[in-house]
Amino acid sequence: MESIVEQLSEEESLRLAAGSEVGRIGFTGRYGPMILPVNFRIVDGAVVFRTEADSALVADLRTGIPDAEYRVAFEVDDINRSDRTGWSVMIQGPAHYLEEPEERAGAEAADVDPWIGGDKDTYISIRAALVSGRRIRRA
Repeated sequence: MESIVEQLSEEESLRLAAGSEVGRIGFTGRYGPMILPVNFRIVDGAVVFRTEADSALVADLRTGIPDAEYRVAFEVDDINRSDRTGWSVMIQGPAHYLEEPEERAGAEAADVDPWIGGDKDTYISIRAALVSGRRIRRA
């Protein structure tokens, strides 16, 4: 069987990503490139996740400049190794801290449930500036 790579629309990419609960955030941290897994939800087209206020992730994504936000990449995929099929979606955009009550309300309602315990009271969203995806299937 031949493998076919299909480019996905933004709509299809977000639909597939919304069906997952674990993805990876990629960014340049103080010690170089970082990729970390996080539990997430898609809320109004944006990736939303929670973390601890004193985590290295929070420290690395704070610019210290009012209204300035780091651009990050977020990747989620689903791979079937046995038949070598699957899909991959990348969402790129600014990492925005949800600090205003009205912003947090939507994120809290999405019920992002981190697998790792602790006080995960810092909400971050990645507003999609670019969404791309592809699917590998068999012909």
